[in-house]
Amino acid sequence: MDLLNSILNSMDAPPATNEQQKTLIKKQREMMERMQNKQKEELLRFRKYVEERMGRFAKDDRTCIEFQPLDKVHRSVIHEIAENGGFIAMSFGREDEDRHTVVYKKEHPPSEDEITARRNGDGWSKDIAKEYSERRQERLAQEQSQSTTATESDCSASCSSTDPAHAAEVKPTSNYKAKYAHLIGESAALQAARKTETNQSYGFVPSKNKKDMRSIEQTLADIQAKKRLKLQQQQQEQEQEQEQEHEEQ
Repeated sequence: MDLLNSILNSMDAPPATNEQQKTLIKKQREMMERMQNKQKEELLRFRKYVEERMGRFAKDDRTCIEFQPLDKVHRSVIHEIAENGGFIAMSFGREDEDRHTVVYKKEHPPSEDEITARRNGDGWSKDIAKEYSERRQERLAQEQSQSTTATESDCSASCSSTDPAHAAEVKPTSNYKAKYAHLIGESAALQAARKTETNQSYGFVPSKNKKDMRSIEQTLADIQAKKRLKLQQQQQEQEQEQEQEHEEQ
């Protein structure tokens, strides 16, 4: 115990916090609280702005509305309000540069061309829609022509392979009998083949004994007869045991 006290006494005491440091820490805490409260108020105002804008959007004839580039927190507010209001919200653009959110009505969802154009950063208008539609038609026509060419080439290859003239040209590269003459002999025939016979026994029981020629009814009758015989034997043994017990008494 004396050793522990000596060690504790030899250790340096924690530095005392003076009034100036306490005041500085208090100011920093108050500043942090003010910033947090300011952010909360700003998000509340932004939420109210988005709700009002989507309320007007639900009543007019527009098919979509576009918001300015915002950070992830503000975009999440837009997505939440859009989902609660029954709209479709999608974000496009690069993060921290021009990432923005577009809200659509469910009865007017964006087409594939519009999604592709907005992801490419081209925006969306009538001219851009026409341009992407022409691109898509050209791409489909090119794919169709390529598939047609591939089908024709496959057909020509299959037709040439079934041509009698082409089939006549195919010849074996070697003589099978000459190659394997040392195995099958010069005159390979059925007589040269070794006659195979089934093994008459499988394990310890001959295979002939395993062939049960009885019908299902006969088999069941035999099983029941065996059971009755076994029961009779058990009853006889019990009667004999009882008689022995009576004689002993």
